[in-house]
Amino acid sequence: MRKPSANQSTSTPQRLVVLGGGESGVGAAMLGIQKGWTVFVSDYGAIKSEYKADLRRMDIPFEENQHTETSILNADIIVKSPGIPDKAPIIKKIIAKGIPVISEIEWAYRFLEKGTVIAITGSNGKTTTASLIYHLLNEAGLEVALGGNIGYSFAKILAEGTHDYYVLEISSFQLDGIQDFKPDISILLNITPDHLDRYDYKVENYAKAKFRIIENQAPGDHFILNEDDKTMTEMLKAMNVKPRLHRVSTGNYLDGFALNDLEFSEEDLTIKGPHNFFNASCAAIAATLVGIRGTSIKKALKTFKNVPHRLELVDKIKGVAYVNDSKATNVDAVFHALKAMKTPTVWIVGGTDKGNEYEPVFDLVEEKVKAIVCLGVDNSKILEAFSTKIKIIEETNSAQEAVRVAAKYAEPGDTVLLSPACASFDLFKNYEDRGDQFKNAVLRLRD
Repeated sequence: MRKPSANQSTSTPQRLVVLGGGESGVGAAMLGIQKGWTVFVSDYGAIKSEYKADLRRMDIPFEENQHTETSILNADIIVKSPGIPDKAPIIKKIIAKGIPVISEIEWAYRFLEKGTVIAITGSNGKTTTASLIYHLLNEAGLEVALGGNIGYSFAKILAEGTHDYYVLEISSFQLDGIQDFKPDISILLNITPDHLDRYDYKVENYAKAKFRIIENQAPGDHFILNEDDKTMTEMLKAMNVKPRLHRVSTGNYLDGFALNDLEFSEEDLTIKGPHNFFNASCAAIAATLVGIRGTSIKKALKTFKNVPHRLELVDKIKGVAYVNDSKATNVDAVFHALKAMKTPTVWIVGGTDKGNEYEPVFDLVEEKVKAIVCLGVDNSKILEAFSTKIKIIEETNSAQEAVRVAAKYAEPGDTVLLSPACASFDLFKNYEDRGDQFKNAVLRLRD
């Protein structure tokens, strides 16, 4: 049984206000109602119909397309959506009034009485690694839930039942709002420039947010990390790290993985590339730490199916492979995607820029990319970066147009790769919507 911390003021139900009516916000509201709190949900934009249905079903009052200050500033605690920046006017007023503001994972953790928490963060590979860990534990017959920044929110999972293990994908924005959240096993995959617009365009600020995943861990906990990440290793030198360290090298790709009774190579994996071998290595260590035998881990690795929108082969049409990597929303993710390409590539890139610097992919682009198709409202930064490196660059403003233009330049044996390096919100609802529209456009090529 977990021992509540001094800051877990949840024993006496009070008034909870949730800002944001998405997955995390509605989950937080559901958990609050279940625990006897008075709850109000406020979203400055429109709330999706499925989430409004959940709120109405549980008689949770809400508003959308506005923030009514009189209904918000009387809260005892605020749970904030990770998408709302601290610089938002309503957040400034909340802070000025001294009302505590926390993230949904912090809120959920305060009600967690038992269970092992495995939390994964990093700039890239979070979803794949979290999904892998869930698969390994589930195949071993353990009672496990997968959530956080993937699937259901942590709060919604707790509101609907208890589990022995919780595998959570966690973003830097979610970690910004923690106080007591403490995973039993934490994993920090990598730190590369991402979301710098939220961190004053300073990588060190973004890195500090990622490292918050271990700030409450104790000596009996575990921390799996990338020993080859320069930003990470430099920061570790000045830190007093309490959990037990498990260092994983990205250079083990050729030698294979070996730990106790577990050995595997890339041939044993359904996901390919050095980055995915690293992800699998981290997942395997996490699985061994909860007592799963090596034979079970190796067997499960062979049946894992990669998550959608991450180097997902959509179809092969007229000899051209179409790959959906819509979840690649930063330059480092694109670096790994291009590195995995074995054929001449037509690269679809663009969206809402997050402070990108494209220099890390210059050599790969010159080596592998035959044409660039821009997919975004403002493509000026991409045009400036690559106009002297690639002769063919075209701009488009829809997934269907981007696929049609890419198909024009692709020849049998080539690959059309959607790997945007940018957020999706200029033309799409989210990266899933962007990936789905890309897949639909590809399938229309068969018509």
